[in-house]
Amino acid sequence: MIAPVIILVEPQLAENIGMVARAMANFGLAELRLVAPKNGWPKKGVREAASGATHVLDGATVFATVPEAIADLNYLLATTARERGQMKRAYGPDEAMTDMASRTGQRVGVMFGRERIGLTNDEVSLADAIVTFPVSPDFPSLNLAQAVLLVGYEWRKASGQARLPFTGEMQSPPATREAMASLVASLEASLDAGGFYPPEKRDVIARNMRDMLHRMAMTEQDVRTFRGALRALTRTKPSG
Repeated sequence: MIAPVIILVEPQLAENIGMVARAMANFGLAELRLVAPKNGWPKKGVREAASGATHVLDGATVFATVPEAIADLNYLLATTARERGQMKRAYGPDEAMTDMASRTGQRVGVMFGRERIGLTNDEVSLADAIVTFPVSPDFPSLNLAQAVLLVGYEWRKASGQARLPFTGEMQSPPATREAMASLVASLEASLDAGGFYPPEKRDVIARNMRDMLHRMAMTEQDVRTFRGALRALTRTKPSG
């Protein structure tokens, strides 16, 4: 499947364009198109704002008008935060990117508007559908790069590429029953030697502690660490 093109219409601030490039790179998007960027292109400070995503900036193409920027696309989405009164379907970013991911072989794009006023109604009318975001009505304003980030994240998921960089799974295998039995025996012997158990309640307390240890689902490394701690606590210290 072909990743969507990101189109920024008359972006003004170098910092915003750089952060858009960074957001794109975060989620594997690479093709950036700029329509009549304010004060020309390239902009001072844009590469610093990209924080290393300079390959996106280096490959960016500049167009004079929106029709030129979207001419080769088969399917286009326009982002907007407000109702436009146009007979277009409105998607959330998740549904929009799922739809885009299903368009095998098509050239697709997502168009974002100016920092202050967004896209014009005429520009929105060129799109097949609208993308809007489920933001709080008390503060619906999104930064340009934030909007691109949300779209990129949902594209990554919809295209089946959203794999976590690490899983946090146990590096040590679960402890065997033999290892747990040995740990329990060492712990009970240490507690016996320290006079921990009241004679009339020893069996009940010992059983509760065994249950507690098993609920911890300890790994082999956990057991080794625990036994090492017990040895340190029960080691006879030299007198004097």
